[in-house]
Amino acid sequence: MGTILPVVMAGGSGTRLWPLSRSAFPKQFLPLVDDSTMLQQTITRVTELDCSIPLTICNEVHRFMVAEQLRAIDKLGSIILEPQGRNTAPAIALAAEISRVDEQDPLLLVLAADHVIQDGDAFVKAVRRALPLAEQGKLVTFGVVPDCAHTGYGYIQRGDSVGDGFEVSQFVEKPDLSTAEQYLASEKYYWNSGMFLFKASRYLEELNIHRPDIAEACRNSLVNTRADLDFVRLDEESFLACADESIDYAVMEKTDDAVVIPLDAGWNDIGSWSALWEINSKDENNNAFRGDVISHDSSNCLVHSDERLVATVGLDDIVVVDTKDAVMVAKKSRVQEVKKIVEQIKSSGRREAKLHREVYRPWGKYDSVDNGNRYQVKRITVNPGAKLSVQMHHHRAEHWIVVSGTAKVTNGGQTILVTENESTYIPVGVVHALENPGKMPLEMIEVQVGSYLGEDDIVRFEDRYGRVDA
Repeated sequence: MGTILPVVMAGGSGTRLWPLSRSAFPKQFLPLVDDSTMLQQTITRVTELDCSIPLTICNEVHRFMVAEQLRAIDKLGSIILEPQGRNTAPAIALAAEISRVDEQDPLLLVLAADHVIQDGDAFVKAVRRALPLAEQGKLVTFGVVPDCAHTGYGYIQRGDSVGDGFEVSQFVEKPDLSTAEQYLASEKYYWNSGMFLFKASRYLEELNIHRPDIAEACRNSLVNTRADLDFVRLDEESFLACADESIDYAVMEKTDDAVVIPLDAGWNDIGSWSALWEINSKDENNNAFRGDVISHDSSNCLVHSDERLVATVGLDDIVVVDTKDAVMVAKKSRVQEVKKIVEQIKSSGRREAKLHREVYRPWGKYDSVDNGNRYQVKRITVNPGAKLSVQMHHHRAEHWIVVSGTAKVTNGGQTILVTENESTYIPVGVVHALENPGKMPLEMIEVQVGSYLGEDDIVRFEDRYGRVDA
């Protein structure tokens, strides 16, 4: 049996779960179901299959978030950085090419990082049923056994049986309700999960036959790859010349070797707040609560609170999502229209479509707790051993107060240690740096004062994360 290499597609930037999911911090990096993020759940789900360390594909802007989440579960492998998303066909081609080193030809188990699978054992059994077919050179996809006439998913029609699966008769687009009902009644259609298993060589063979332009562009983008910390950087110009195409259109709909394995494992792509309500545990009134929530005479609701108390009275079929900088309230039947709100936010130039108040950085995170005319207050967390860039500001001075831990501060030509309940001051225009030399997180309060407080008033001179400006 060939080696199984999980290939995790973590490049999405979905907005249907706004305000919790935003383009700089999308749903795959959030703990929506339990304390683990969806990315972490995706990777731990395959541990029983005796797989190689996963290969992850993500957007450039999410690289440090991905690395930190994988490191936290001790599953940090190669991370391919896409300069810009080009859909699944090119992404999988990159994984297939990179995996075929030293004459290896692994079985690629292609997974989306933002799906929920409630029955992990059933998922593992489905993958094991697919292994013999993939070894024979088949391109296996996993079709979710439908439990309702869903109009939000594409479908796969099964044909004749082959091994523990079926030949793929056809892929069909999202249907209207009456068509979906016909599909459900026939018991010959499955939801298209977007998960696959095949040999790397077989995928590349089919891609070269049906979309040689994509195959060539991906090969070209790998000619001048370079390692950067845990990341594989592509040749940007070559990759951006690649067509934007899904694996379904590029390969699976054209090949004669597509087979489908039925999957009945509590799969859900969490495409909306109503979907999250469906899979969460509920109280006696059919409410799904997360966070600090008090309810009176409310039913069939989803309420999510990041940190504040949220109280509901007399609500039915309502979704309430409270974050540090935004509150969203919607009818559960209309949560798909949240994207209209995101479009308005983007068109008005507001930051809430992209960033949370709490922003993650490769060294830790900061939370903008207060701001006003000529001042801003941030709570900063620096991970053990991490260091911010050597930098300076043209328009602001900074006061740093250490709450817990120890800070190693470079302030002009002086380097000092600042410990709990101590503070220091960084004048305008002075080159400075902040480092956590300790074994525990450094927590501090930063008070910025000046005529301009934007994040773009940072001139970097040295940076261990490759973000040097000068």
